[in-house]
Amino acid sequence: MTGVGFDIAHMLAGGLVLLSLMLLYQDRMFALLNVFALHAVVLSLSVAWQAQVQHAPHLYITALIALVLKALVIPVALRRIVVRLGIHRTIETVVGIGPTMLAGMGLVALSMVVMLKATAQADPLAREDLAFALSVVLLGLLMMVTRRNAVSQVVGFMSLENGMILAAAGAKGMPLVVEISIAFSVLIAFIVIGVFLFRIRERFDSVDVGALDAFRGERL
Repeated sequence: MTGVGFDIAHMLAGGLVLLSLMLLYQDRMFALLNVFALHAVVLSLSVAWQAQVQHAPHLYITALIALVLKALVIPVALRRIVVRLGIHRTIETVVGIGPTMLAGMGLVALSMVVMLKATAQADPLAREDLAFALSVVLLGLLMMVTRRNAVSQVVGFMSLENGMILAAAGAKGMPLVVEISIAFSVLIAFIVIGVFLFRIRERFDSVDVGALDAFRGERL
């Protein structure tokens, strides 16, 4: 592979990490959904480029699934859920944006150190893509635990799954059956989460997960 091929692959994977940090920074619901849609677009571009450099045509299917399902269908559906439920447009956080961003940068640094050492003998492209992918996964987990709103936690879960797709694509691709099963699993999970959000809204008149703690008699 040429140096340009490496540079483009790393630029796209690094862009996914940057967008994960941008997801952590957002405090408005619609802005969060817009950044997530862009996150999915960059993921689809990264996977499509992996298909090109690895000569793995089946990865184009993964890129197409990510583009249609995660960049279009899911953001539009979440936007409609937000409007229909009348969810507060400001995202409630467990801690402030500043400490969350610092923790996110620390997780990125930790991912690079751990993964680059653990994969020292691996292919250079796969090695660095796995480091970026671990960063995206950890940032998704961080978003899930630092957001009180259920919709933003759904976005954190989806961004985490984007990191797993990036890892699978960078590690010399994955079988087509796995790609299709992942797509259907995400779709089913999204449907279940949508029903779950409506039930929370009906029961507690809020999608703030803190209401669940209050219902159980726990106070934050």
